[in-house]
Amino acid sequence: MPLVEVAMLKGKSPEYKKTVLDCIHLGLIDSIGIEDWDRFQRIAEFDRSDFEFPSFKTDDFMIIELTLFPGRSKEQKMTLIESITNKLNTSLSIDPSNVFIVINEPPLENWGIGGKQK
Repeated sequence: MPLVEVAMLKGKSPEYKKTVLDCIHLGLIDSIGIEDWDRFQRIAEFDRSDFEFPSFKTDDFMIIELTLFPGRSKEQKMTLIESITNKLNTSLSIDPSNVFIVINEPPLENWGIGGKQK
């Protein structure tokens, strides 16, 4: 049950944002085998004054935070990062240097689903 949050500058079209989320979702399916229905995603958009990043990045820069159940191997995480980045590059021509991905893995005891601790 991955949780996805994307931080990006305001101003992208709904189609662009949907494609970003689709690329991330397909990367999760292809690399760690989540099911297609397992989609919990959100985009947080910021004004330039509220979103700082290095000046050599472009307006396509984004931070993708993935929160996953623990247990994936280093290789699976590498494949996940590469898959998402490649899909964003292929689908939206986002330069890989503008994609910053962080994977968080809180212990299962920190997850509550349907009112029950996982």
